[in-house]
Amino acid sequence: MECKPNLIVDMTFSFSLSIIQFTELLESKRKFNMANQLFRCGTSIGANVREAQGAESKVDFRHKCKIAYKEAEETCYWLMLCEKAENYPFDEQMLKDIQSIIKVLGKIISSTK
Repeated sequence: MECKPNLIVDMTFSFSLSIIQFTELLESKRKFNMANQLFRCGTSIGANVREAQGAESKVDFRHKCKIAYKEAEETCYWLMLCEKAENYPFDEQMLKDIQSIIKVLGKIISSTK
């Protein structure tokens, strides 16, 4: 099924693919707890954004975007831990990407009030 272009849907889908790759790297380095946390919250962002596309109302849409925003903030936290923790891989581009996603979601949420 082909979907029409949508900035936040595209950003979060691409980010989820990056999360999958990064968590596989973490697992290869036996960082299983971090990989699990990042996989769950990092892929949840896109799932919630996609779910918001089928929202039943403006309030429902905003609520789902807020959940995605919270998951994005959590993902940012785990990525920052990877950056600062000793012997953990880190991907600077992923941190930039999640910060961009947070900004876009914040604008979407504030504009749907």
